[in-house]
Amino acid sequence: MFPRYMQIKNELEDQINRGILPAGYRFPSELEMAAKFGVSRETFRTAVKRLEEEGRVRVQHGVGTFVIRQLDHVPSDLTRLQSTSEMLKAAGRQESDQRQSVSYGECKEEWAAFLNIQVGDPVIILERDRTANGEPVMSSIYILPRSIVGSAFDNTSFNGSLLHFLEQKLGIYVKKSQTEIKVPQQADPHVKVLMVRPNTTVLLMKQTHYDENNFPIFYAYDYFRNDIFQFWVDRDR
Repeated sequence: MFPRYMQIKNELEDQINRGILPAGYRFPSELEMAAKFGVSRETFRTAVKRLEEEGRVRVQHGVGTFVIRQLDHVPSDLTRLQSTSEMLKAAGRQESDQRQSVSYGECKEEWAAFLNIQVGDPVIILERDRTANGEPVMSSIYILPRSIVGSAFDNTSFNGSLLHFLEQKLGIYVKKSQTEIKVPQQADPHVKVLMVRPNTTVLLMKQTHYDENNFPIFYAYDYFRNDIFQFWVDRDR
C-alpha cells in the first residue's frame, strides 16, 4: 500500500490532469489542506514536495502553492538541421519572449579550431534566451567571425531565426552542422537560467555550422531543457 503522502500526491495529480485544479490554481493554506486530508502538515508538505519535483506545482514561500501549466514536448529529429523557431513552430508553439545580447570579442582557442580562424581574430558573440508560455526553454551562445558577418549585427534589432537572418541579410545558406552532445555542469550560468524546477535537466549541443561549400560559418553552444525538447535519431545495425 502506498504511503499516505503518495496517496495525497496521486489524488492531487489526478485532479490536475482532469482540470479540476487548473493552471494557476492556488492551494488553500497548508494547515487547511492537511486538515482536509486528515494528516499532519509534514505529511501534506511531503506530498506537495513530490508534485513540485515533477513540475506539477510551484511553491512560492510566503505566497502559496500554485498549479503549473504543463508545456508540451518539442520533438526533433537529430538528423535534420532546424532553427529553434522552426522546432517550436512545428510543435504548435510560439516563442513568447527572447532576451539577447550582442558583444564583440576575440576568438578563443576552442572556437578557432572549429571556425578555421586564428586565436585573437575578431568575433561577434550573440547570446540568446528563448521562452515559451513565460518559461525559459533554451539558452544559446553563437560565435560568428567578424570576417564573415562584417557589420551585419551593428545597429540591428535582430530576432527570430539566426539561420534565416544569415540567409536573408548576407546570402549565407547554412547547410549542415557537426554536433557534440554533452551534459553540462550545473554551475554553468546558462544551465542555471533553465533550472526553473527541481527536476529540470539540461542537454548541451556544441555545434559547428557550415555553408554549402563546407565552410564554417558559426559555432554554437545550445542548451536545451530535457523536459521540453525531445531528440531522436534512427540507428541501423
